[in-house]
Amino acid sequence: MSEAGVGEVKASEIGELADQFLKACLKHKILAATAESCTGGLIIAAMTDIPGSSSMVDRGFVTYSNDAKMELLGVSPVTLDAHGAVSAETAQEMAAGALARSHAGIALAVTGIAGPDGGSPDKPVGLVWFGLAMTGQRVVTEKRAFENRGRDYIRRQTVRHALEMGLKALDED
Repeated sequence: MSEAGVGEVKASEIGELADQFLKACLKHKILAATAESCTGGLIIAAMTDIPGSSSMVDRGFVTYSNDAKMELLGVSPVTLDAHGAVSAETAQEMAAGALARSHAGIALAVTGIAGPDGGSPDKPVGLVWFGLAMTGQRVVTEKRAFENRGRDYIRRQTVRHALEMGLKALDED
């Protein structure tokens, strides 16, 4: 069993993923941006923990409320009314909005239910939608249903997956 326990995400693992992601951004000569809801800025924090990250990070949008999603990222109220904040459509608009409202070439977006409250049968605690936007490409969304092992666990898994998603997109580009 690892120090953090089976299935746990260590801070060192997140730091290593953030470092790899930023090195890939540097290689592609692009800046990164984030649009975060359920993680409350943990993704951008992992990136900016790395010395020298200012040459690869443009900005992070923490858009916890629906108003913030609309005002800062341009998420449509129609999308929020029809699909809710935790949906593929909202994740897609968050990623596209972060890309459009920054100088970044890649934007990572997350919206989900970290718990312990807020879940429903259709959208349980642990459900997270991810969006990834890159200049000149269509926005990609992914859905993950993390085991409800507590708020911290879900948020760390979300950060890990977002960074892995970004790294994979840059490696394929």
